[in-house]
Amino acid sequence: MTTAQLISNDPGWLITVKGLLVFIVCVLLTLMSVWGERRIVARMQERPGPNRVGPFGLIQALADGVKLALKEDLIPAAADKIVFVIAPIIAATACFMSFAVIPVTGPVTLFGHKTVMQLTDIPVGVLYILAVTSIGVYGVVLAGWSSGSTYPLLGGLRSSAQVISYEVAMGLSLVAVFIYAGSMSTSVIVDSQHQHIWNAVVLFPSFVIYVISMVGETNRAPFDLAEAEGELVGGFHTEYSSLKFALFFLAEYVNIIAVSALATTLFLGGYHALPGLGFTEQWLGGWFTFFWFFIKVLGFFFTFVWLRGTLPRMRYDQFMQFGWKILIPVSLLWILIVATLRVLSLQGASAAAIAVFTGVVISIIMAINVGFDKAKNKKRDALVGPVESEAPDFPVPSLPMNISTHNVSKGAK
Repeated sequence: MTTAQLISNDPGWLITVKGLLVFIVCVLLTLMSVWGERRIVARMQERPGPNRVGPFGLIQALADGVKLALKEDLIPAAADKIVFVIAPIIAATACFMSFAVIPVTGPVTLFGHKTVMQLTDIPVGVLYILAVTSIGVYGVVLAGWSSGSTYPLLGGLRSSAQVISYEVAMGLSLVAVFIYAGSMSTSVIVDSQHQHIWNAVVLFPSFVIYVISMVGETNRAPFDLAEAEGELVGGFHTEYSSLKFALFFLAEYVNIIAVSALATTLFLGGYHALPGLGFTEQWLGGWFTFFWFFIKVLGFFFTFVWLRGTLPRMRYDQFMQFGWKILIPVSLLWILIVATLRVLSLQGASAAAIAVFTGVVISIIMAINVGFDKAKNKKRDALVGPVESEAPDFPVPSLPMNISTHNVSKGAK
């Protein structure tokens, strides 16, 4: 049976149980992610990190959550109180909705029913995820606007521009996946990779563009311009405290898990095992596929932490220029190449014709690269200019070259 057929046979109470399990796992992963990030960054900076609360500091994140809940809940006098309260709820709710169409396991047995750990399977599942994640930015924008303060407003404006810019690049990077798989359904894309090869190998440029875009989409370093503490104090959540701030904190980490899960689904074969280890998918009645999915998501999470501990924050103009002038044009060019190759393969073109087309594309890219380097060098030489400038027409007083000294001790005598 297909994934859609298995899900269609689920009773209502089983769907509720699966949704509750997804929520619990995401919350627990958020707590472990905070602990893991602090420990990994600490090792990168040659310090121990949290190691006092619980064994190896494992309960530190839970203690921080309790501390946030017990803090005073303040609302600024100039804030729009209704929007101020609704904004973190929007941000936290939207990030959980992405998991409705992500297949976490293969066919398993749950409470005597054969099913898959996926709430629903729709033909436009990836489009649904893009739509839901774009709603999450409303929480950030409304939080900045409703605070009645300058710095949160600037953080909200930055976030809106940032998400618009990098969601365009992210959406374009996924077009090649749709062309290659012939569907927008997450389960179909996973099955397509299982039958052929991972999309991260075949569509490597799309994979790189998506990874860069998902870091910008989640406001993580080095792209955390919406909450740059060196410029905007705390960014859009400067005026938030207590549980409202905790909701933004939860939304950030659940969003990281969501985009990592989507990258695993679209580019790394989803819940399927590594090549050559397919026999492990039958272990534990099929539940071992969750282990493979979890390992791949952890790999992306480590990349997030690695970037945070390695790269400095980008300047805002460089960040926007990188999105609009590099990622989006490269994505459009890559879509044209993938579409042409797909048409040639479907029409039964010979290997020689495909090789000729590939060679022409590589030649064009190399020519563009050489032209870009020449233009860059020319611009740099023009900015440097001549070392020595001509003498001006107007009179210029001469600089005093002779240094006169006066012995103070002799004058005193």
